[in-house]
Amino acid sequence: MITAGCERLGIEVPIIQAPMGGAVGPALAAAVSNAGGLGTLALWGADVSRLRQLVRETRALTTKPFAVNLNLEFPQEERLDACLEEGVPVISFFWRDPSGLVARAKSGGATVLHTVSTAAEARHAVASGVDAVVAQGWEAGGHVRGNVATMPLIPAVVDAVGPVPVFAAGSIADGRGLAAALALGASGAWIGTRFLASDEADIHPRYRERILQATEDDTVYLEELFDIGWPNAPHRVLRNSTVAAWEAAGRPATGKRPGEGDMVANSKSRGSIVRYRSYTPGADAEGDIDALSLWAGQGVALVHKRQPAAEIVREIVGEAQAILLRLAQQQLGS
Repeated sequence: MITAGCERLGIEVPIIQAPMGGAVGPALAAAVSNAGGLGTLALWGADVSRLRQLVRETRALTTKPFAVNLNLEFPQEERLDACLEEGVPVISFFWRDPSGLVARAKSGGATVLHTVSTAAEARHAVASGVDAVVAQGWEAGGHVRGNVATMPLIPAVVDAVGPVPVFAAGSIADGRGLAAALALGASGAWIGTRFLASDEADIHPRYRERILQATEDDTVYLEELFDIGWPNAPHRVLRNSTVAAWEAAGRPATGKRPGEGDMVANSKSRGSIVRYRSYTPGADAEGDIDALSLWAGQGVALVHKRQPAAEIVREIVGEAQAILLRLAQQQLGS
């Protein structure tokens, strides 16, 4: 199942693992890449020495392409240069205008992706020279860029920038979603929440348990509840005690939120975790895990079991192939 986007990225199947900061380490990124997809490290907040270490650890685990995601809300020149010096094959930009860094990344030998939320953003990204775009629908978990749902967004972006490859993001969690994305003209799918249930995801067992238990209406889109670290940063999480108490209090602004400043958990690697902190519950966390920022997209209800990441990739691709074959056969028989 090789698409134009696969050819552009040098991968074998049309699946990109979303960055999911705090949940993805070299083991998960390499497992996805080794299965033929594109694993992605979220290193936009790492210091340069740590970035180099994680890139080298990933390279030791795979000879296949992988990506590093850089959030342009923050200065990324130094990290980008380190990525290029380390030979990172794919750079994924997110949030703000990438035009200032695209040429720098490409001259360093990297293929460049940029995440967009509208057709206009996609056109601008392509004009700046990106090799492919990721169109993120409103249903997505974690940081949510725009307000348009995945189904109308993908064909609008495809029509706007074709033949530049477009990858669909936003609650795609199984082969049906991948097949639908391909039918809409996308070159593949950018998948996050499903990989939270992978063996390699570095998250707390209770967080994974909540993912596996969730239904399609258990997530909530929030303009600015958890303290993401930059202004105007909407996000989608699982409903929990923190969200419920804030809603019951009338959704007050920062500084007036119930329980603000209370320490609800502790992490050996990250220290004390206060309520409303943006923190992906890691495996070493202790305390009230349910009160933390439990990122998840609306496709969470399609995540039913814990699996190795490579098995997730194979299962999604196999399901999509079977669906597309069945539809083709139905068309021939009509």
